[in-house]
Amino acid sequence: MQHPNTLSELLKLPEYAGRKPFDGKSRKVQDEVRHNLIRKLRGGDELFPGIVGFDDSVIPQLVGALLARQNFILLGLRGQAKSRILRAITSLLDEYIPTMGGLEVNDDPLNPITAEGKAYLEAHGLELPLNWVHHADRYVEKLATPDVTVADLIGDVDPIKAARLGTSLGDVRSMHFGLLPRANRGIFAVNELADLSPKVQVALFNILQEGDIQIKGYPIRLELDVMLVFSANPEDYTARGKIVTPLKDRIGSEIRTHYPRTVQEGMNITSQESYVDSSVQVPTFIAELIEEIAFQAREDARVDKLSGVSQRLPISLMELASASAERRAYTQNVPAVVRPLDVYSSLPAITGKLELEYEGELKGADSVAREIIRKAAGQVYARVVSANTDKLEKWFDEGNVFKVPQDGPAKDALETMRQVPQLLETAFKLSSDSSEAHRLSAAEFVLEGLYGRKKLSKAEEMYAAAEPETQRKGAGRWN
Repeated sequence: MQHPNTLSELLKLPEYAGRKPFDGKSRKVQDEVRHNLIRKLRGGDELFPGIVGFDDSVIPQLVGALLARQNFILLGLRGQAKSRILRAITSLLDEYIPTMGGLEVNDDPLNPITAEGKAYLEAHGLELPLNWVHHADRYVEKLATPDVTVADLIGDVDPIKAARLGTSLGDVRSMHFGLLPRANRGIFAVNELADLSPKVQVALFNILQEGDIQIKGYPIRLELDVMLVFSANPEDYTARGKIVTPLKDRIGSEIRTHYPRTVQEGMNITSQESYVDSSVQVPTFIAELIEEIAFQAREDARVDKLSGVSQRLPISLMELASASAERRAYTQNVPAVVRPLDVYSSLPAITGKLELEYEGELKGADSVAREIIRKAAGQVYARVVSANTDKLEKWFDEGNVFKVPQDGPAKDALETMRQVPQLLETAFKLSSDSSEAHRLSAAEFVLEGLYGRKKLSKAEEMYAAAEPETQRKGAGRWN
C-alpha cells in the first residue's frame, strides 16, 4: 500500500476528510485499541495468537480492561507469559500511523504536542512531510531496576541544548525526553514495576491520572497520548520492592496470571515454544513426562513456592532431551527418538530453574531433580498405562536384575528385554509407533514408571537412602 507523503495527501483520505491542523480530533491510543479489539471480537478472530491456557481466565479480564480503556498490571510468577501478553497488545493497534519525521517524539501531524512539532507544522503547512510508523515500533518496554531514574523514564533539562538554542532551562525545547514521551501515540510497558524506587513510581502519577508529565519541577506539561501497562511478580510485591499505594490506586485493573492448569495445556505451550529438530521424534509419553516434571516441581515442598517454577523449565528440558537424542543419533547412527535416559541427562534444564528451600539445599539440586523426575514418571505411568504387570514385578521380586542397554541398535536392546516378562508386551501397547527405537523408549518408560510407582527399585546409590522402603529384601533392581 502506498502511503501519503505529505499532509495535503493525507487529508484526501476518507478517514481524514474534513480534518485540519490543530483541530484536536485525533483518536487516542486506547480508543484505537478498543476499536480494533471490537472488530476482532465481532469477526470471531483470535485475539492473542500464541497465548495458550488463558482463554477462560486472563484473556476475558484483559479484554475487559482494554474495552474500558484502562491501564493495567499483570501480576504473576516468573514464566507466566506476562511480557508476551503485553507485547501482543500491539496487534490491536492500527498497522501504520502517520507521524512527523525527524523528531524525538512520535508527534501527530495534525495535533503535535511538542514545541518542535508545532513549529514544524506551522512552517510547512499542508506540505508537511510524513513518516509512517508500523504498530510493532509503537511499543516501548523498560525493565524496572532500582537504578532507574526519573530522567530515564520522563526526561530531564539539557543545559547544553538550552545554550545551543538560546532558551531558558524552563523552555520545553531545552528538554531531553525519556522513554515515556518517546512512546507517545503508542504503548509503554514497565516490567517488574515493584523494583522501581518510590520516587520514580511517584513520577508516573500524572501520566496515569491526568495524562500529562512534568519535568524537573518546571511548569511544562506534555499531553501525552500513551497507554501504560505493567507487570510485577507477587514475590517482589512484598519482598524486594513495593508498589506505592497511590500508584496502585491509579492503575485501572490488576490481572492475575497463572501457570498452565492442565498437563495438556503445558504440553501445548512447550511444543509451541521449544526448538526440536525435525529429525528428532518425541513420543507422547515423553512429552507428557517432561511437562509433568514442571507440575511436580511446583508441588514439591523442597521448592520455593514464592519463586515459582517457570514454564521455561519444560521448554528447556524438551530442548536438551531432544538434543541428547540427536547426539546419540549422530554418534551411533541410530534413529533420534527421545528416551527417559535423555531426560535424566538434561538435569541442567531443571536444576538451574529451581529455587530450593532449606531442606532442598541440604539434599542438593541434582538429587531433588532426580526425585522429581521419578515422581513425574510415576504419575504419567498411572495415566497412560493400564496393562497388568504382575508377572514383571514378580520377576524382579525374585531378585532378578536388568540393565537397560544405553548404546547400540534398538533391535538389540529389545532382544535383551525379552527376558523380562510382560515388559515388551506392555511397551508395545504404549507405543504409538511400530519403530524399534520408539518401542525401546516405551519399554524404558515402563520400567521408569514402575520405579516411580515404587514397584521397582533402581540400582543407583543416590536413591538407596531416599527410598529405603523400596530396598526390601529380595526386591528386584534395574539400572
